[in-house]
Amino acid sequence: MLSLFGIFLGLALLMFLAYKGYSIVWVAPLTAAVVALLGGLNVLDAYMGPYMEGLVGFVKSWFPAFMLSAIFGNLMDYTGSAKAIAIWLTKTLGSKSAISAIILGCAVLTFGGVSLFVVVFAIYPLALAIFREANISRKLIPGAIAAGAFTFTMTAVPGTPQIQNLIPMKYFGTSPTAAPIMGLTATAILFFGSVFYLEWKKRKLESQGEVFTEPDAAHAAAHVEEKDLPNVLLAIIPLLWVIIILNFVPSMIGLKASDPKNIIIALLTGIFVTMILNFKKRSGFIAVVGKGAQGSIGAILNTAAAVGFGTVVKTVPGFAELTNILLSIPGSPLISLSVAVNLLAGATGSASGGMGIALEALGSKYMDLATQNNINPAAFHRIASLSSGGLDTLPHNGAVLTLLNNTGMSHKDSYIDIMVTSLILPVVATIPAIILASLGIY
Repeated sequence: MLSLFGIFLGLALLMFLAYKGYSIVWVAPLTAAVVALLGGLNVLDAYMGPYMEGLVGFVKSWFPAFMLSAIFGNLMDYTGSAKAIAIWLTKTLGSKSAISAIILGCAVLTFGGVSLFVVVFAIYPLALAIFREANISRKLIPGAIAAGAFTFTMTAVPGTPQIQNLIPMKYFGTSPTAAPIMGLTATAILFFGSVFYLEWKKRKLESQGEVFTEPDAAHAAAHVEEKDLPNVLLAIIPLLWVIIILNFVPSMIGLKASDPKNIIIALLTGIFVTMILNFKKRSGFIAVVGKGAQGSIGAILNTAAAVGFGTVVKTVPGFAELTNILLSIPGSPLISLSVAVNLLAGATGSASGGMGIALEALGSKYMDLATQNNINPAAFHRIASLSSGGLDTLPHNGAVLTLLNNTGMSHKDSYIDIMVTSLILPVVATIPAIILASLGIY
């Protein structure tokens, strides 16, 4: 019981310190030490052993994907490809569909493999322009960006190259397109639910006299000169390339769909295609590659530190009791998986971090349950991915803070919209996905 208490205390401290804004790179080993101490382990041995094994193992498996994804996203931003695609979409849909245009602009970029942090910065100037034209309150910009970047293309759309859709492959032997019917059902709920809510909120704000107001100087985005941007047809080629290479080429060259090499090949070739199509801007390529590579270090260490915490949890005696508690949740084991991933994503303020802890600790157990209950492992993949994008966007989430800061909005102004689109709706969308799995529809 003391060991089980240590796990809950460690998680509570992890959540509290993450909420206060402290880096999980040092918070995770500190809270893992609490778990180890109350679990009867030698703290130093636990740190040098299970903790570092979990951290290093995750870095070994996923650093190339994190680094190449960051480089690819930065190149798409530097070459203007991301902006060209977003501008084309917003012009095509027009100001009357301003909210849908911004959501779809974010979705196209994230589905193409662009990091959601890059998307936040790339889309904001366009959101500002189209919301100005449509006379819509700027308060809704964070909710629209969150709906497009933090939800269905991150966790639900089959084949997305975002890391939250790739991590489960290691534990369930699945592919990026796992459980397509479940994923597409969740996608429809997330997209149409977000559009419905944000349009309703727009009408409510308009009835209260709240329309577009100019931002302060610090958040007044610079005008984008379209003549400096690549043609949209050329701009979208790297995105399509990454998706096609990731999902269709592996089987042609003898790789398993779950092989981590697939995303490396897809992103690496996507980077070269971006460079070739934008060769005139080659003078800045080295700096952009360096910036992306450097930025990826912090991103993967955050997730790897959380995985190390999960590895320590798995080694203490109380873990068996925790497993029994989670697996005793009534109904399908998919429900307990969803609860576990959601809670841990909320505790860490990280979709990939929370899922990393849950799957590192419980992945093999759920794989056994998939076999015992005759449930396709693809269903566990999709539920783990969907659930990672639920409670992760609590107020202390790094992406949420970045989004609010970049748009000049406060939690009071816009967090409720972020919460509805990227927290409540993902939780709701998981329910029909679990129901479909229980009916044998994947």
